[in-house]
Amino acid sequence: MIPTTSPLAALNDPTLLKTDALIDGAWVGSADRFAVDDPATGLALAEVANLGATEATAAIAAADRAGPAWRAKTAKERGAILMKWFHLLHQHADDLARLMTAE
Repeated sequence: MIPTTSPLAALNDPTLLKTDALIDGAWVGSADRFAVDDPATGLALAEVANLGATEATAAIAAADRAGPAWRAKTAKERGAILMKWFHLLHQHADDLARLMTAE
């Protein structure tokens, strides 16, 4: 939940704020969470999953498994994926800037 006094309350697309980790294509949460605070005000921005070595190992293994499929793509296919990512970054630039600067 985003407090209404938070700079994140002004997000055009609040679904961009993620509080879990993306591991192997799935969002991984935890009952153990910690607060991310706005250093300018000291107010809590969000509570995020506090993951450990098991999840870090799983994320590394998933990234390693994804490598061969990425390498097998042609330069044109990889370029198209990166161009889509580029357009998404520009489409959401204001919200991404709020997210990045808030913490």
